[in-house]
Amino acid sequence: MAQYLGIDSSTQSVSALVFDGITGKVVADASVNFGTDLPQYKAPQGFIPDGEHGEVHSDPLMWLDALDLCLERLLATGVDFRSITAISGAGQQHGTVYLNADGVARLSSIDPAKSLSEQFAGCFSRKTSPIWMDTSTTVQCRAIEKALGSSIKVCKKSGSIAIERFSGPQIRRFFESEKASYVSTAHIHLVSSFMASVLAGTDAPIDHGDGAGMNLLNLETLDWDDDLLEATAPGLREKLPPALPSQTVVGPVAGYFVAKYGFAPSASVVAFTGDNPSSLVGMGATEPGKVIISLGTSDTFFAAMPEPLTDPAGCGHVFGNPLGGFMTLQCFINGSLAREKVRDRLGMDWDQFSKTLEETLPGSDGNRMLPFFGPEISPRVDVKEPVVSGPFADDWVSNPTSARACVEGQFLNMRLCSEWMQLSPDVIYLTGGASQNDAIAQIAADVFQAEVKRLSVPGSVALGGALRAGLATGELSSAVMDTFFKKAISGKAILPDRATSETYTLAAEDIRKLQLSLNS
Repeated sequence: MAQYLGIDSSTQSVSALVFDGITGKVVADASVNFGTDLPQYKAPQGFIPDGEHGEVHSDPLMWLDALDLCLERLLATGVDFRSITAISGAGQQHGTVYLNADGVARLSSIDPAKSLSEQFAGCFSRKTSPIWMDTSTTVQCRAIEKALGSSIKVCKKSGSIAIERFSGPQIRRFFESEKASYVSTAHIHLVSSFMASVLAGTDAPIDHGDGAGMNLLNLETLDWDDDLLEATAPGLREKLPPALPSQTVVGPVAGYFVAKYGFAPSASVVAFTGDNPSSLVGMGATEPGKVIISLGTSDTFFAAMPEPLTDPAGCGHVFGNPLGGFMTLQCFINGSLAREKVRDRLGMDWDQFSKTLEETLPGSDGNRMLPFFGPEISPRVDVKEPVVSGPFADDWVSNPTSARACVEGQFLNMRLCSEWMQLSPDVIYLTGGASQNDAIAQIAADVFQAEVKRLSVPGSVALGGALRAGLATGELSSAVMDTFFKKAISGKAILPDRATSETYTLAAEDIRKLQLSLNS
């Protein structure tokens, strides 16, 4: 049998699933929630609460306990781990793990008679790991930009401007605040490469997908950039694993997992990547022409990118595509909560909101809205109330047209903010809770003038890991993957109404004016 294990080490949990390469189905899955299942770490949301100065850290020992427990639960489902021929996965992006010399040595000598956390206690030069939610490094971001000459120069080299949550600024802050501990650090891993290292029992590389989210990887050379390294911390190259393609086979699974869980000694561990690049694979969108729009607490827009273009406004990001080339990602903070706030201001429930969307004509009678109820990063503005124009400008909360203006404004803002990507999508895969709303899906199709399909996959991040594991070992056929994703599409495709093209072209210009007004 050819089965592949995918692991997702996310902010709040570690989850895993097994994909069968013959039947093309997910045959088992398991998950461990940090807050519920590992309360001893006192991290109800997956991170240590009440960090000072914007610090948000997690305990890497918690991730190791979760990995052990997740595999135990997966084994209890009846999976025969001997049938798993390859393993890969992903970690929450940007988080960093700091191993001392004992930690590097421990990787090759993990004892199956003891737990992972028991053996790695004392192996970290930095006891806790900053994760993507950490905002404590603004000073370090500005210093890195100054050293390079400007934020745009950092962006052109690395794919993003210096961002507080990114690994480079986090490493610089560690060096500045704890020099002795930095010096004693043997290797700095990402969450993804750390988990892969444990599974393989050896130092795993940092893959291009996750590595591009560090402000350290040069997109042209796909190697660590000397200027960025120098601007971050001394001797950093020697502390980083090599940057290699995502399909790199790290080696066979460590003896610990063979003895404890029954994996075949020949099972391969493939380099892990970041959660967003892994999701690109897990949603079947690794080829140009397909765009994923995820409608969640924050809305995200991501797609494969043939060439590594960078955002001149510094709002979007470029990562490595795990199956080759690059991918782009842009996040919009005011997502589902903004839609909910507009609904509440109008005094509607979701059925009434949806009915109003359907009954209001495209273009919302000339009413425009940027529904920002707090800081936004696409574009970078800090406002507390929606910015509006048109006939309802003086009292939008009394006008039911605001429902459609809100959704149109979100997609038009997304369309404008993603222009730098130079994409012409043939199809948009819509996912997330709001994707099941037909009226919202139709507005997305019309604004982008592209076909919209609703995609429902079980754990796209872990699934992406499992699929990459099969592809990297040459065992998984593209025909099996294509069949799987065709079955994952729910309902009928939604076609754009071509008659609305001009309406939304004009509306986009009005939204652009609202964007500019926020920066004037």
